[in-house]
Amino acid sequence: MILVVGAVSFALVAGAAWGLWGRPRDATEGFLVALAGGALIVSVTIELIQPAAEATPLAWLSLTVLAGAAAFTFLDRWIETRTKGSDGAGLLLAITLDGIPENLALGVALIGAGPAEVAALAGAILLSNLPEAAGGAKGMCDGGMSRRRAMTLWTLTAALLAAAAVTGNLLLADVGDGTLAHIRAFAAGAVTASLATEVFPQAFRDDRYGTGIAVTLGLLVAFALSQLSGG
Repeated sequence: MILVVGAVSFALVAGAAWGLWGRPRDATEGFLVALAGGALIVSVTIELIQPAAEATPLAWLSLTVLAGAAAFTFLDRWIETRTKGSDGAGLLLAITLDGIPENLALGVALIGAGPAEVAALAGAILLSNLPEAAGGAKGMCDGGMSRRRAMTLWTLTAALLAAAAVTGNLLLADVGDGTLAHIRAFAAGAVTASLATEVFPQAFRDDRYGTGIAVTLGLLVAFALSQLSGG
C-alpha cells in the first residue's frame, strides 16, 4: 500500500516541478489529462461502483453516487466563488478537493486487494496528478507567486492527499460491507463529477480535438489493466 500511495502522491510533486521549471506545452498537458480521465471512467466503475453494487441495492447505490457528485459540485462551486482572481490558490484548492475523494477511493479500493487489482485506479490517478500539478504550479508562477512557495504548497498538498489514501485504507478496513459500499459509491460520485467539471473541460481547452482520442486511449488502457488483474 505504501508504495502505491507514495507513487501517486509523488506525482503531484514531480508534476509541480515540471510545471515550474519544465514549462510543458498546453497540448501535452491536455492530452495527458484526457488520457487519465478516460482511465478513471473505467477505474471508478470497476474498482468502486461494481464492488459497491454487490453489497447494496441499486436504488441506494444510485442515490449515494448522486450524493457524492452533488457534494463535489457544491464544494467546487463554493471554492471557485471564494477564490476568483487569486494567484493560483483557487486552482490548488480545486485540485485538492478533486484529489481527496480520488485518494480516499484509492485507499478504500486497496482494502482486501492486491496491487494488481487496483493498478488501473492508481495508474489513472498518478497520470492525472502529473499534468494537473504542472498546470496548477505554472498558473501560480504566472500569477506572481515565487517558485519556492508554489513548490512548498504542492508538496504539502501531496502529503495531505497521501494521508487521505492511508486514512481511507486504515480507518475503513473494519467497517461492514454495507457501509463500505456507500463510501465507495460516494467517492465514485465525487470523482465522476470532477471528471465532468475539472478534468475534461481542461483537457479540451488545452488539447482541443485530440481530447477524444486521448480519452479513448485511457479507457482502453484501464480496461486492459482490469482484465489482466482479473477485474
